Amino acid sequence: MQEATLILIKPDGLKKSLTGNILTRLSETKLEIVAAKIVRVSRELAEAHYAHLKNEPFFPELIKYIQGELHDRRKVMALIYWGEEAIVKCRRLAGVTNPEQAESTTIRGAYGRITTSGLYENVVHVSANRVDAEREIKLWFMPDEIIVDLFPTKEIIKSHLRLRIWV
Repeated sequence: MQEATLILIKPDGLKKSLTGNILTRLSETKLEIVAAKIVRVSRELAEAHYAHLKNEPFFPELIKYIQGELHDRRKVMALIYWGEEAIVKCRRLAGVTNPEQAESTTIRGAYGRITTSGLYENVVHVSANRVDAEREIKLWFMPDEIIVDLFPTKEIIKSHLRLRIWV
């Protein structure tokens, strides 16, 4: 069955110039990239993405991490991979969340680390399951930024839409 997963190359991955290495590894899945962009992560987006961890003692540092404050890289590369068993394939390549427990052949095992404060700097995020994938994709992307129709949409007209445009 076709499914989608959100992949984030986190600020530490970008700072270490690992984007090419990570994308090369992910290409092993033979999945299709159906959306990609560089995102300046707002506090609201970071908190919504990690809402399930809001009561954890490391939550404030985690928010700073995904916003790039810990690496002076205030950006994340967000991608959607799509195809057969996308979540399982991408999670297998990423490895377990804790970089020290991840197989050395996985992305997190090869490039991740744990900080002295105990924060996992694991280079990438991969959606855990279909429910999380849908929630996360809807947080990070608008329907028109994705080249396939992943979820139901509707059109609306907003008369007071404020946009920044090119001059």
